[in-house]
Amino acid sequence: MIDDSSFDTDLGTGGETHQHESSDPKAKAAVARLTTDQGIPISDNQNSLKAGARGPTLLEDFVLREKIFHFDHERIPERIVHARGSAAHGFFEVYERLADLTIADLFQRPGERTPVLARFSTVAGGAGSVDTPRDVRGFAVKFYTRQGNWDLVGNNIPVFFIQDAIKFPDLIHAVKMESDRAFPQAGSAHDTFWDFASLSPETTHMLMWAMSDRTLPRSLRMMQGFGIHTFRLVDAAGASTFVKFHWRPKLGTQSTLWDEALKLQAADNDFHRRDLWEAIDAGDFPEWELGLQIFDQEFADSLPYDVLDSTKLIPEELLPLRMVGRMVLDRNPDNFFAETEQSAFCPANIVPGIDFSDDPLLQGRLFSYLDTQKSRLGTANFHQIPINAPKCPMANFQRDGQMQMQVPKGRANYEPNSLADHGEPGGPREAPATGFHTAAGRAARDEQGDKLRVRPETFADHYSQAAMFFHSLTASEQAHVASAFVFELSKVNLARVPARMVGNLLNVDADLAARVAAGLGIPLPAANPPARAPIDLEPSPALSIQANAVETLKGRKVGLLIADGSDAATLDVLIDAIEDAGGVAFVVAPRVHGVTLSDGTTAAVDGQLLGSPSVLFDAIAVLLSDDATKILTLEAAAVQWVMDAYGHLKTIGHTAAAAPLLRKAGAKVDDGVIALDDAAGFVAAAARRHWAREATLRTLA
Repeated sequence: MIDDSSFDTDLGTGGETHQHESSDPKAKAAVARLTTDQGIPISDNQNSLKAGARGPTLLEDFVLREKIFHFDHERIPERIVHARGSAAHGFFEVYERLADLTIADLFQRPGERTPVLARFSTVAGGAGSVDTPRDVRGFAVKFYTRQGNWDLVGNNIPVFFIQDAIKFPDLIHAVKMESDRAFPQAGSAHDTFWDFASLSPETTHMLMWAMSDRTLPRSLRMMQGFGIHTFRLVDAAGASTFVKFHWRPKLGTQSTLWDEALKLQAADNDFHRRDLWEAIDAGDFPEWELGLQIFDQEFADSLPYDVLDSTKLIPEELLPLRMVGRMVLDRNPDNFFAETEQSAFCPANIVPGIDFSDDPLLQGRLFSYLDTQKSRLGTANFHQIPINAPKCPMANFQRDGQMQMQVPKGRANYEPNSLADHGEPGGPREAPATGFHTAAGRAARDEQGDKLRVRPETFADHYSQAAMFFHSLTASEQAHVASAFVFELSKVNLARVPARMVGNLLNVDADLAARVAAGLGIPLPAANPPARAPIDLEPSPALSIQANAVETLKGRKVGLLIADGSDAATLDVLIDAIEDAGGVAFVVAPRVHGVTLSDGTTAAVDGQLLGSPSVLFDAIAVLLSDDATKILTLEAAAVQWVMDAYGHLKTIGHTAAAAPLLRKAGAKVDDGVIALDDAAGFVAAAARRHWAREATLRTLA
C-alpha cells in the first residue's frame, strides 16, 4: 500500500483537494503519474478548463471531454438472460489420463492444472436485480487450455424448459418482465410465463425442478452444475462416445426455504455475490468435482427417452458418474467490469477431443451466443478482451474490425498463399493431425431424407421424467414443490391458465395436482391429453437435496447473539468449536461497540442486531444473561431473530437465561433447540436443518 507521504496534498482556491506528485524525486517514483488514455500527463483533475475563473467551459478541454466521454460509455448492454452474475478465477485439476475417451489436452496429464474462470448467474432478472429469487442459476466455466478455450456453459439444473432453440425467444419473452408494464422483475410468478408453460407440455419436467428447492440455493458454493446437453468425447482414432457433464460441490448441495429466500432479499440483495467473494477472500476456496456420464449409442438406444432431448436426464443410478477432476476457485476478480461483466461464454468454444451432438437446443445455442457477444460487447474482436483471450498462441487470417488490438504484420491475410516462397511470412497453416475434427454422425439413419420442420416422436413424452423427479423427493421436498406451484399460479390473473397447468400436472402425479388445485381453490380439472403416454420410471434418490445432504459446518456461518453480561468463557468455547468444525462464527449484538462480557472484557462484535438478521446464518446461538434477556424480550428485532431461525428449521443454541426469549419467539424444544452447556452437541446439530419441525410451523400444499 502506498502511504500518503509518497505524494503531496494541497487545497485549490475553491477548497478542493489536489493530490499530486511529490516534490521529492524519490517519493515521486513511488506513485504512478495520472494521464489521459493517450498517456498525456494531467496537471489538474479537479477543474475543467474555463475562460476565466467564472467563465464558460472551453470545448478544447480534451481532459474533460475524454473523461466524460469514457464515463458516458462505461456501461455496455447487459446480457438478455443471465445478466446478474458473479465470477471467480481458479484452476481445474485432472485426476487421471482420459486418453481412452478423448484427445482433449486438458485430460491427458494427471495432476496438471488448467486455469479457469467460473461465472454463476440468475436467469430472469436484470443486472440490478437481487441474488436470491426463485430462479434457475447459470453455471458457466471457461477452461483456458493449451489447445484454446473450452466453454462449458450450463445451469444448476440438468434439464431445460424447451427442446428446440427456436422456442428460446418465446420462453424468455414470457418469463421476463411483461412488456407493457415492465414488472415483475426476476420472477416467474406472473401471467405470461404460466400461460406459455401451461401451453407447452415440454416444460413440465423443468417446472418440477424450478418449483423445487433447487432454485433457492443457499450459496453459489453449494450448487451443482450441469452441461445439460449430450456432448461427445472423441479419441485418437476418431471414435466418439456420448458424455454428459456434471459439477458436484464438495460442500454438498444446500438450499434455503421460500420464506427465508424472501427475507434474504430484504436483508442483503448481494447475498450470494458477497458469500462467494468473502469465502475466497478468507481462503475458504470453493471446490467442485467434475463427473462424466459416459455411454455409447447402444446404451442410448436402450433408453425409453431420447438422449438428444434436453428436457431429459439419465439417472445416476442407471449410469453412475465417473469423477475425473476438480475445480477450485481461489481468486476473486480484480475488477468486476473487466473480468465478470465483459466475460463472454459460448458453447461453440470447444477443443479437439470434444464435440457436439445433434441436440436441437444445443445446435441453436451454437449460433446464438456468438451473435449475442457481438451485440453486447460491440465488436467482432471481443475475443481479444483479456478475460476472453486464450492463454495459448492464437493465429489466423482475420483482420481489422472495430477495436482491433493486434497489429498483424505483412501481407498474409488470405490462404492459400505462396508468400513464403518469396521470402515473406505466409501466416499460419492447417493442423490435420492435431486440429479439431468433427465426429462422424449417423447420416444413414438420422440425416437423410426430406428437409422437415418436425420433432422426432422420441421427444414426445413430456411427463415421465417429471414424475420420476417428483417421486424421487422426500415428503418435505414434495410439499415445497406443491406449495411453489400454488404460490406461482396464485399470481396468475388469466382465468384459464391455472386449471390448464393443473391439467398437465395430472399427468405427473394425481396427488400433486390435487394438492395444487386445493391450494388454489379451484375444481380439479380433467387431465390434458399427453402427446405420448407417460411410463413409470424408477425414482432416482440422487435427485433429492435432503436425502443427500452433507452434514457439515464447513462453509457455513453461525450467528452468535450476545449483549452486556454474556458469559465470556461460553462465547470463547463456542467460537473455537465452530471454527474447529470449519464454520465461521459471526458475533451479533444490539450495538457493535462497547459490549461488556461477564469477565469485564469488551467483546469484538461483527454485526449489529438490526442489520444482521438470522436469515444470514445457517444456525444461531443466543448467549444472554438474565438481565439482557429481560431487555431483549421487549426488542422486536431480537424476537424476530430467534423466530426466523426457528421457522427456517435451523439449529438454535441457547443459555438457560435466554429461555424466555425463545419462548416468546415460539421456539419449542426439539432436536434442533439445544442448551449451550454442550458445545460439541450444538455444533453437530448446527450442521443440518430440522425438517421434521416444518409440519408444526406452516401449512404446505
